[in-house]
Amino acid sequence: MGPGGLRGGVPGAHRFILTGSANVLLLPRLSDSLAGRMDVLRLHPLAQAEIERKEPRFLERLFTGEFQAPPKQRLASGLLDRVVAGGYPAALVQRDVRDMSRISSLDALPRLLAVAAAHTAQLLNVAGLSAPFQLSRPTINDYITLLERVFLLDRLPPWHSSRLSRLVKTPKLHVGDTGLACALLGMDADALRADRSTLGHLLETFVYQELRRQGSWYDAPLTFFHFRDRDGVEVDMVIERGARQLVGVEVKAAATVTAADFSGLRKLQEVTGTRFCCGVVLYDGETTASFGDGMYAAPIRSLWETT
Repeated sequence: MGPGGLRGGVPGAHRFILTGSANVLLLPRLSDSLAGRMDVLRLHPLAQAEIERKEPRFLERLFTGEFQAPPKQRLASGLLDRVVAGGYPAALVQRDVRDMSRISSLDALPRLLAVAAAHTAQLLNVAGLSAPFQLSRPTINDYITLLERVFLLDRLPPWHSSRLSRLVKTPKLHVGDTGLACALLGMDADALRADRSTLGHLLETFVYQELRRQGSWYDAPLTFFHFRDRDGVEVDMVIERGARQLVGVEVKAAATVTAADFSGLRKLQEVTGTRFCCGVVLYDGETTASFGDGMYAAPIRSLWETT
C-alpha cells in the first residue's frame, strides 16, 4: 500500500480497495494498525431484503414501535427453502486460515464447522464441541476463533447489567449462514420439516443473520446480544442503539403466538426500564398484532417486506 493508503481529500493520495475472506485486522503479521488510513467494511452474504430487492424498515420499526401492517401470506414451505438456501455459496477457507495461524493440520476444521452447525443458536459449549475430537479444549477454542476470523462462525455475546447478578454470561454460537449450515448437516427443506428442533435453531440463526446484515446498512451503530438468566428466561436477540435505546426479538417456528411467548421479552423490559423501546416475536403467521406495552407479534417476512 503506497503513501496515503485509503485516505481521501489529500492531493496525490491513492485509494485502494482490498478484498479477502479474512479479517485483516486480526492477521498476526500485520503489526501496523493503519489507524486513520484504512476502513474495514464487512461484506455479509446477501440479505433476504437484497435478494427480494426491497428496502426494509424493520429495524426502524423496532426502535419506534410502529408495527401496524396489513396481513401477510404465510411463507410456510417457502420459509424452509429460504433457510436452506442461505445467502452465499460455499467458500474455501483453508488458505486464509493457514495465513492466520501456524496450525499445520487443518483436517479438524471442516468437521468442527459441521459440529458447530449442529449447535447453532445454542450457548457456546467448548467441551461439547470438542467431544468428537482428540483435541484439547483450548485447541478447539482456538479453532473456533479461526472460523470466526474467516466469518464462518459468530459469537453472540450475552447482554449484561451491573445491577443483575443472575444473568448467564456465556455467548451463543451462530453459523455465519444457514445455507452453509444446512449443507454441512446434509439437510434439505423436507429434512428440516421433520426435525422441528433443528429447524428452530436454524430459523433463529436465519433471523439473527438477516438482522446483522440489515444492521450493517443502518445509519446508527447497533450492538447485538442475547439475554438469558439462570432460570432459563431468555430473549434470542437484544439490539442496542447507543446507550439509551434497546429492543428485543424472539423467533418462533410456528404459525401462532400466545402471551406466554413474551415472557422473556417482558423480563427484559422489566430490567431495562425506560431504555426498552419494543419487543417483537417473529413467527410464520399472517397477522401483525399488539400484545400491549410495546409488545408485538409480526410475520417473519416483515423482516424484508417494505410494508
